[in-house]
Amino acid sequence: MVAINPKKNLHFGENPPEINLNSNLKRWFSRNIGLWKSNRTYFLDETQKTYNLNMNINIQALESKSEWESHYQFTWYPEKKYDFFDENPHYKERGEMRAFLKGHQLKRENFYLSNEEGVSNIKQVDEHEMIFESSYKDWYILEHTRLVDSDNYRFRVIYSWNKNKLKIVENHHEIKIIK
Repeated sequence: MVAINPKKNLHFGENPPEINLNSNLKRWFSRNIGLWKSNRTYFLDETQKTYNLNMNINIQALESKSEWESHYQFTWYPEKKYDFFDENPHYKERGEMRAFLKGHQLKRENFYLSNEEGVSNIKQVDEHEMIFESSYKDWYILEHTRLVDSDNYRFRVIYSWNKNKLKIVENHHEIKIIK
């Protein structure tokens, strides 16, 4: 009988925690794929106004050459015409972002308030919730995204600071329309 040392017989490389993390992140992101109706509330510091909008978000998985890098495309557009985008022209009414997972980070081609590429660090709260932390230009963004009720609903809360001052607080209640 030969004794097997499980640490010496790893089939996935020498860093199993990273592989497990990648696996968990991939699984969590795959649960988000589909078309979502996003009921949003924006609280803006500069105008002291609250806005309610209905947006659509489509999350798609893209093919990747690397089995350890999962690529995604996020597309968003409003359900109807809103004055919000006329009153706040630096917000994108519609757009597209491509991103991929690498380790515990989401590498983005661009951010929502900028065309600049960058990285979001990801922290896993539990199997249903992730926290994304991003910094670019003078912005620091903290986003909590939680999947609820067998992934049919999502709740997102996003805090955005500009030059260390809280400027935007967003609450998104989202319903999956198409898987």
